[in-house]
Amino acid sequence: MRAILVALAMLAGGPAMAEKAYVAGGCFWCVESDFEGVSGVREVASGFMGGASANPGYKDHEGHLEAVEIDFDPAVISYDEILRLFFRSVDPTDAGGQFCDRGASYATAVFAKGAAQAAAAEAAKAEAQGALGQQIVTPVRKAGRFWPADAYHQDYYKSREVILTRFGPKEKRNAYKRYREACGRDARVKALWGSEAAFGH
Repeated sequence: MRAILVALAMLAGGPAMAEKAYVAGGCFWCVESDFEGVSGVREVASGFMGGASANPGYKDHEGHLEAVEIDFDPAVISYDEILRLFFRSVDPTDAGGQFCDRGASYATAVFAKGAAQAAAAEAAKAEAQGALGQQIVTPVRKAGRFWPADAYHQDYYKSREVILTRFGPKEKRNAYKRYREACGRDARVKALWGSEAAFGH
């Protein structure tokens, strides 16, 4: 279906439409991993948003949240569906971080670009709160500039690059899997959302 839509757009004389969504859901490696497998999502980039400083980095991003930029085709998946999946892939009741990652930079947020996205985000938050039956503390914030993280962090979850750790050489992809499991992300989302949890790992 997606190939047909792309072909039709090309015949019409232009590229297929694309939109961007910005969310923060704790570790950006994990959010990137979740959404890159969603039909209609073209690309997900890990980075930072929400702070005042320019050129934030992994070790120096005070005021910024770890966030992702989701590039998606609205003819295949809607912004509303992106938000529905997002809320069901995090613990939106936790204001102190996400899972084992604590602190303000790991908090959840929806960064809205414009009034339409802000209204959609507030509606998605209210819907998720009704479905969960608990107060959701995830704020809807105005999107500022998105700062991509260094190339090392992009697609971290699927890299076969070998890195040196205190336990010896490890493949990044396997290190990511062990981190995600040890952090308790998927177990907590499943316990919170049950059958509505968006992504199974």
